[in-house]
Amino acid sequence: MNKKTQRNQVLEMLRQMTAEQYSAKSQAIINHLMKDPAFLSATTIGLTISAFPEVDTFALIEACWATGKQVAVPKCYSANRTMDFRIIEHFDQLETVYMKLKEPIVTTTTYITPDQIDLLIVPGVVFSKQGFRIGFGGGYYDRFLANYPGETRSLAFDCQIAEEIPVEAHDLPVSGIYTESGFIDLKAVDK
Repeated sequence: MNKKTQRNQVLEMLRQMTAEQYSAKSQAIINHLMKDPAFLSATTIGLTISAFPEVDTFALIEACWATGKQVAVPKCYSANRTMDFRIIEHFDQLETVYMKLKEPIVTTTTYITPDQIDLLIVPGVVFSKQGFRIGFGGGYYDRFLANYPGETRSLAFDCQIAEEIPVEAHDLPVSGIYTESGFIDLKAVDK
């Protein structure tokens, strides 16, 4: 099965979740992540501002702020399909951009380098049990991960985990995935 077909099938399953299921499962995933030693020891967390049907990251961002962690979110540059991360201290520092996505306002946020992010939460639509992912098709994270030296995790609903996905030469796996059922430790998996 190709990436586009797999992506569309999983997105369709995700859209069928009720608001109650979405909220409860998102919270369970966040609760699991917040016990992770990589999360607990991180000073700066990099993550996206979620849009349904992605795992809801708004509560996670608030939890980071409440525990004194810095939150860095991506600013995408469509001309060259790259992104950088900027520190946000409140949601008023976000603006709505293309496809109703939320990104940091450059004039009110501070740029940080990839090596200043202790833990990067990598989004995706479909994930393999080896840590590879099918994203939304822009390649932004693939480019960023090529130069990111830190720890990675992904947040996904159980239905987003596939036995196999197509893997290309530039694809880089994450080191762990949290679902509502728990943690998939990909450092312990033969790749």
